[in-house]
Amino acid sequence: MDMWMDTLKVIGRILTILPLLLGVGLFMGKRSIGELPVFDFLVVLVLGSVVGADIADPKIDHIHTVTAIIFIALLQKFIVWLKLRNRKIGKVLTFEPTIVVFDGEMIEENISRIQYSLDNITHMLREQNVFELDSVELGIIEPNGQLSVKLKNAKEAVTREDMGLPYRGGGYDIPLILDGQLQQDLLNRAGRDMEWLHTCLGTYDVSDIFYGALTSQGEFHFSLKGKKIEALPPIEH
Repeated sequence: MDMWMDTLKVIGRILTILPLLLGVGLFMGKRSIGELPVFDFLVVLVLGSVVGADIADPKIDHIHTVTAIIFIALLQKFIVWLKLRNRKIGKVLTFEPTIVVFDGEMIEENISRIQYSLDNITHMLREQNVFELDSVELGIIEPNGQLSVKLKNAKEAVTREDMGLPYRGGGYDIPLILDGQLQQDLLNRAGRDMEWLHTCLGTYDVSDIFYGALTSQGEFHFSLKGKKIEALPPIEH
């Protein structure tokens, strides 16, 4: 009998908790679900723990769970309000935007600082329909972890041909060097050899290159390891 009562309690809790969570989610706002900054991620994590414990253990007083969910939602709203009112608190509670590509070059220092890999960056560029690093004027990892891309003027969409302006067309990168490591198979498949690569690198060695790529137009461009970019735009909140 007790087992059936516990089962009915669990079902009843699910039927009450789900509408409550839906209301809380709508109250907290689209931003909390769509972007998940650090604090919002913690809120979702705690909500999941509270709800999971309540559903799994019928001995927990249900009203305490409901109170906790409502308080967590109110706390999240208060923190969001506080971040909007005070920029210093906002910076402490969220990540800063980070420039990872500037004027067609990977910014090694910034990429390392946020613990992203080159594969992460190139994958996110492709998700933005950018297949050629040299066409990027500015690439920024936003506080929510997404990549925003500003293409160079000549690479931006629309009506350049109609205006009679020079336009080379689109392209893509073949990454031949990643963080000082030569991708020998890609070099071979691109129909190039080490003699050609050394000519492109000039006085630099492969180990000096942070990112080196062959474009679909046959051009080779690269970013040096340890290179400091002094003129980065001041991107902040």
